[in-house]
Formats: sequence, structure tokens, C-alpha cells
Amino acid sequence: MARSGKSTQANGRRGGPRPDVPGPDVQARGHHRTRRAHLVEVAEDYVETIADLLDVQGEARAVDLARRLGVSHVTVTKTVARLQEAGLVASRPYRAIFLTPAGRRLASQCRRRHRVVVELLRKLGVGEETARLDAEGMEHHISRQTLAAFERFTGSRGPRRHAPR
Repeated sequence: MARSGKSTQANGRRGGPRPDVPGPDVQARGHHRTRRAHLVEVAEDYVETIADLLDVQGEARAVDLARRLGVSHVTVTKTVARLQEAGLVASRPYRAIFLTPAGRRLASQCRRRHRVVVELLRKLGVGEETARLDAEGMEHHISRQTLAAFERFTGSRGPRRHAPR
């Protein structure tokens, strides 16, 4: 069999490793981090929304959370119970939902990340509505190092409040 001098990988492609594809260790770490972020994403969305409702209405009710998050009342009830177990919210049946000090800290961190990502996207020329929508997904997956770089780039410093979404 004649050889052309070029190697063929198992998938039939010619050449060596692709420079645009990370190695297996880097890729595994990235996937692990994303899965971990998904686990806390729901809690972050809830505490941030509860904080927004408390700021605007003075109370956060399950029906308001369901409407704002686009989920059923049953989903809210189950999730709020998990957030209570985690020490992030306080609630009693048929009463408003409130943030614990830990819940307030988490909401503040979420708001900060959201604000910084929106500011970065806006500086890049993304429209306001699109920046807010895109930031909603990105904010949960950003590392502290990347957030700090975004803050340096945008010139934003310290916690500032943003308007409720």
C-alpha cells in the first residue's frame, strides 16, 4: 500500500490534533464547570427575582414568581422549599417569600454579574434588550477572573443596583 506521507486520524481526517479543539482535560473541566453552574442557576434566578419583587412591590409571592419566571405555581412551591432548605429564603404557606441574609448576598452577587455583563455587551455595540437577554444566560457561567476582566474593560467598579428585569 502506497503512503502519501500524511497521517490519517481514526475519524478519517488528515493531519494532527486540531488547534481549535481543547485537550480532553481542559474540555472536561469546562463541562464540569458548566454542569455545576446549571445547578445553581435556578437558585440564582429565584433569589434575584425575589429581590426585584421585594424592591418593587415590598413582597414576593409565589404567583408573582411564577409569572416572572414563566413556571407553574407548583414549580415555584417546590423550588422555594429547596431554597428554604439551603437557607436562602424564608417563607410560610400562603405568605410572602423573603430573602435570608445569605439570600440577599447571593442576589447582590447575581445583580452585579448581570450588570457587568450587560455593560460589556453594550460597550461591544449590542442593543439594550438583547444585552439584557443574553446576559441572563451568561451571568451564571462567568468565572470571577473573567468578571474582573469585564469590570476592568468596562470601567465598572463596586456593586450598583440595576433596574428590575
